[in-house]
Amino acid sequence: MAAVKMTQSQLIKKLAETVGVPNKVAKAFTTAYADMAIAETKKSGMSVLPGIGRLVRVDRKARMGRNPATGEAIKIPAKTVVKARIAKQLKDAVLPKK
Repeated sequence: MAAVKMTQSQLIKKLAETVGVPNKVAKAFTTAYADMAIAETKKSGMSVLPGIGRLVRVDRKARMGRNPATGEAIKIPAKTVVKARIAKQLKDAVLPKK
């Protein structure tokens, strides 16, 4: 049985209940939080989300790859990507110790 994922509206409702504010305020907060993370990552290349981790902008170099269907070598161009680096605190809370 697959786990049921929390939707955005469920997240907003739960946040509103936990903090004791109306749903509109919780939605405005989550939207502003996301917008600030995006703006900070664009500006400085990194945004810290306390307790969750950080978003990091990474420049990938051009490289050679292979087409898996034909085995033909292809050139993969350089590009910029965003990576999420998960905080140790979150990993320890979610993943069981070995």
